[in-house]
Amino acid sequence: MKTIYFDSAATTQLREEVIVKMTQVMMDYYGNPSSTHSYGRSSKSLIENARKTIAKYLNVTASEIIFTSGGTEADNLALRSAIRDLNAKRIITSRIEHHGVLHTVEQLQEEYGIDVDYVNLDEKGHVNYNHLETLLQAPKKTLVSLMHVNNEIGNLSDIKRIAELCKANDALFHSDTVQSVGHYELDLKEIPIDFMAVSAHKFHGPKGIGFAFVRKQSGLKPMIFGGEQERGIRAGTEAVHNIAGMEEALRLSYENLEEDRNHIKGIKSHFIEELTKAFPEVRFNGASADFDKSSYTVLNVCLPMAPDKAMLLPFNLDLKGIACSKGSACQSGSSKGSHVLSQILSDEDLQKPSLRFSFSKYNAKEEVDYVIEALKSFI
Repeated sequence: MKTIYFDSAATTQLREEVIVKMTQVMMDYYGNPSSTHSYGRSSKSLIENARKTIAKYLNVTASEIIFTSGGTEADNLALRSAIRDLNAKRIITSRIEHHGVLHTVEQLQEEYGIDVDYVNLDEKGHVNYNHLETLLQAPKKTLVSLMHVNNEIGNLSDIKRIAELCKANDALFHSDTVQSVGHYELDLKEIPIDFMAVSAHKFHGPKGIGFAFVRKQSGLKPMIFGGEQERGIRAGTEAVHNIAGMEEALRLSYENLEEDRNHIKGIKSHFIEELTKAFPEVRFNGASADFDKSSYTVLNVCLPMAPDKAMLLPFNLDLKGIACSKGSACQSGSSKGSHVLSQILSDEDLQKPSLRFSFSKYNAKEEVDYVIEALKSFI
């Protein structure tokens, strides 16, 4: 059976070069990085070189990169410390953030009694910057948490504009950039962001590893206590092979960025064109069909289909070897609908099937044609 993977927003295929690098590290660099003998020093050197490489691509210092288990831990680290240690009394966020942010904010509200304000969104799901500016004028010490690329509909936020608004109003700014790092160039010397969350498996790296960018002298405190690893911010023996794999994946992503981006844009453009021809009533959720306002890697589609057929569509696509998603992979076990789409779609459109197709360098236009034919057979 033909198999097609159009779910790279959930996780990406490992690059072969990353597998080779990780295998070599597991075989040759097995010393504990905290040990003072040569085995430990070799592992520690590998970690610090990776930190420098990652910092270079973001135009920051190596000391501002803290390795974590992934984006969710990095989100928690920034959000919790801002409330617990940095005197923030209020969080401004949106109702379409990743659950790694939303559920953490809800828990912090319960634990600390903080104020939470949700910025208004337009009909496409974009932040209303005028409303954000109004919210920022309140006198309470505030943390703003708004993502760069939405993981379900692909909407791009202007994080430079948000960061500058926050700085002008003495607010902290955290952004979940899990869907953008490795796909977009971010110069953090130009973007006055305080905290950022990144996950390697979104740019063809290994699962279980990511990092937090923490602006120096932020005052951020640890969430995991124990040893002095990661500048004392994140205790625990480092996963050397995963860190090396993430470094290699990020390096390859940025070295091949223009070529890969043009290739993926071609696939997404072809998908939009063929879907529109096959299903004239198709709608693209959020701004996902607009390359200027959404990520080139994500397309979220509302299909003209009766509700009774809609329920079985993901299952039927899977039977044909097609992997896509109804929304975030983190809510795949939930019976609830998408919290993102519920903010921007009418009740009528929420009854229709919406699918997220997300692409990588490993996809081809021929795969799009196969998916279109499969969809025709169901609708």
